[in-house]
Amino acid sequence: MTDIRTTIARLLSNMGSTREIQLYLRRFSQVDASRFAVVKVGGAVLRDDREALVSSLAFLQQVGLTPIVVHGAGPQLDEEMAAAGIEKEVVDGLRYTSPEVLRVVRRVSQRANLELVEALQSSDVRATSILSGIFEAEPLDPERLGLVGHVTRVDTAGIQAAIGAGSIPVIASLGETAGGQILNVNADWSANELVKELQPYKIIFLTGTGGLLDADGRIIESISLSTQYAELMRQPWLHSGMRVKMEQIHDLLMDLPPTTSLSITRPDEMAKELFTHRGSGTLVRRGERILEFDSWDDVDRPRLADLVSSSFGRKLSADYFETTVPHAVYVSEHYRAAIVLVKHGGRIYMDKFAVIEEAQGEGLGRALWDLMRSQNPTLFWRSRRRNPINEFYFAHSDGAVKVDDWAVFWIGLTEWNEVHAVVEAARTRPVTLESTG
Repeated sequence: MTDIRTTIARLLSNMGSTREIQLYLRRFSQVDASRFAVVKVGGAVLRDDREALVSSLAFLQQVGLTPIVVHGAGPQLDEEMAAAGIEKEVVDGLRYTSPEVLRVVRRVSQRANLELVEALQSSDVRATSILSGIFEAEPLDPERLGLVGHVTRVDTAGIQAAIGAGSIPVIASLGETAGGQILNVNADWSANELVKELQPYKIIFLTGTGGLLDADGRIIESISLSTQYAELMRQPWLHSGMRVKMEQIHDLLMDLPPTTSLSITRPDEMAKELFTHRGSGTLVRRGERILEFDSWDDVDRPRLADLVSSSFGRKLSADYFETTVPHAVYVSEHYRAAIVLVKHGGRIYMDKFAVIEEAQGEGLGRALWDLMRSQNPTLFWRSRRRNPINEFYFAHSDGAVKVDDWAVFWIGLTEWNEVHAVVEAARTRPVTLESTG
C-alpha cells in the first residue's frame, strides 16, 4: 500500500486552492459528525480501486471528518456463485436468493467488508466492521425472490458508537428480520434507507465511470433537479439502468433537506469532488427555482443588494438601482445567487454574477449560468484580475484579455473590431461597488 502521507500530499496538491479547501472544511465541520457523508461503494470499486478508496477515506479522517461507508459485493458474488456451480437468476433486476445463495451472499459480503476494514487499518485508519444490526428488513416477495429483503427500520446505534470513537463505520448490505432471519438487501436500497434516516450533508456514490455520462460519453458536471430534471429525463440517451438510477436519485433528494447533495465520482477523485468548486464527477442537488425579470419592479432589491454584498465583500453603490437599467435579472428563489445583465452599445454585458459563500460549490451558480447562456449567445463582462472565479471564466469564455486591473471576457464575438469595442467598453465602465477603503 502506498505511503498514506505521500498520498495525502498528492491529493492536496491536485485539488485546488487552500481557500477552497478551508471553506469546505469549515462547512463540513459545522455539521453533526454522523451527518457529514454516507459513501456508497459498489463491489466493483472494492475489487478494482480499493487502494484509491483507502487513500481517500484516509484523507477524510486526517482532516477530522468521518464518513459512513455502505458497500455491496455484486461482482464478487457472481464469481463465487460461478465457482460453486450455482446459476444466477435475476427477477425484476434483483438476484433470486435461495438459502443456498444466501449462504454465499453472507460469506462474500463479510469477506469484502473485512478486507476493506483491514486495508484501512493497515494504513492507520480507524475503521469498524459492521456486518449486522443496522438494517431491519422483511422479505420483499418470498415466492418470486426468495430471501430478498426490503429495509423497514434503520438502527444507527452501532454507527453512532463507531463515530463517537472516531472510527469509520464500514457497513455490509445485509438485513435481518425481527426474528433474526438474514436477508439479502440491494446495496443501493440499504444506502438510500440509511440516508433517509441520517439525512447527511453529502451522499457519495463511487463508481468506475466517475459520474453520470451524457450522449457523448462526457461527465455531466452538475444537475439541478429543480431546473434540469424534466429536460434530462426526455433525453433518449438516458435509458435503462441509468434512467432508473436518476429517478431514484431524484426521489431520494426530494425527500431530504435542500442542503443535502449527491456526488457521483471515482474513489481517487472523492477529495477533489468534496473540497473544490470545480469538483470531479457529477454533483446533483435539489436546487432552487430560478426567477427571471426584465426590470427591477418585482425584484426584492434589498435581498439582492445583501446577496451582492455577501458575495463580493463590498456594498452596491447607493444609486445602483436608479442608474442601472437591467436587460435581464436571474435570481435563485431564495436569493442565494444572481446574474444581472445590462445592454451596453447594443451588446449584452454581464454586470453582476454573485453567489453567497455558503452556496459556492453547490452547482447553484452553474445552474444560473447555464440558463443565462442558453438565452444569450453573445456576452461580455469583466472581473478583477485576482478574482478566484476567473478560472471558471477562462474555461467558459471564447476569449479574454487583461487590461489595467481587469480581465475582460467575451463569448460569441469573432471579429477583432467587436472584441476591441467590448474590451474598451468594459475597461471604462463605472465601478458599481463601494470602495473597501
